[in-house]
Amino acid sequence: MNVSQKMNLRRRAFLKKLGFGCLGLGFVSLWNGCSLPGSGPPAVTVNAKGKVIKRKAVSVESFVEDLGNGLELEMVEIPAGKFMMGSPEAELERLDAEGPQHEVTVSEFAIGRFAVTQAQYEAVMGENPSHFKGAQRPVERVSRYAAQKFCQQLSQKTGREYRLPSEAEWEYACRAGTTTPFHFGETITYELANYFSTSTYADAPLGEQYRAQTMEVGSFPPNAFGLHDMHGNVSEWCADRWHNNYDGAPEDGSAWMTAMASSWTKVDRNVRCVVRGGAHNNPPRQCRSAFRSRLYPDEYNTNIGFRVVSVAPV
Repeated sequence: MNVSQKMNLRRRAFLKKLGFGCLGLGFVSLWNGCSLPGSGPPAVTVNAKGKVIKRKAVSVESFVEDLGNGLELEMVEIPAGKFMMGSPEAELERLDAEGPQHEVTVSEFAIGRFAVTQAQYEAVMGENPSHFKGAQRPVERVSRYAAQKFCQQLSQKTGREYRLPSEAEWEYACRAGTTTPFHFGETITYELANYFSTSTYADAPLGEQYRAQTMEVGSFPPNAFGLHDMHGNVSEWCADRWHNNYDGAPEDGSAWMTAMASSWTKVDRNVRCVVRGGAHNNPPRQCRSAFRSRLYPDEYNTNIGFRVVSVAPV
């Protein structure tokens, strides 16, 4: 039995434990295929040991952009609201860059249900720079400049303005009303996300193996907003410039662009940009909702992808 077959069986077993018996579906489409009537795939909550203690039907308001040749981009409408951005001082493996915690008011917006896939990127940009090839895998090896160019090209193609999410929008969308280290709850497990699963968080067990590659988008359960892969798989570019902490950060959900380079076409080695979410080769602590990282805007590697934001249609 190969690695893919083993993971498929584990996914099926996990769904059965949740009470969903869609055993005839492939690994990647499994969560999408097991929707409750009138809802999307279920969101799950786990305790510190990684045991599922709650599952909840997810109802998603979304719209799609036609990218041509039967290819679509699904955008989920995120309601306006307030949340506490950053991590509390008592959170396990917290970093100083995640504070001080502060309240942010976020206006409604729409965000990709998944990270941009290789098929979507190629449809817009005419190329696929990814190392781990697969039409439905997230595009990676994309610099901040390339992600920005994708947004510009997509805007021209669709007639709707697209951009990268602000760091506040990203965390608000990731948390989906939760205050725990992960939107899944107190920890993260091999069954819930693609990360360096031979490392653990809280009291969760070790994963069976480290996958060492990206997975197709939507392979794991969503959060309460219906967004997939906010923890792990690929880290995601945000619009903000990197700051060492949140002292002086905007409280309106906008991107923090203070002293940002005036042009995105010229490399400025004094500027680094925010990356969120953690990737397939990151340990659990780097996949937390509040974890922040940074890269120069011309950097790219197999860890980095992105998802896009827009305004929902009226």
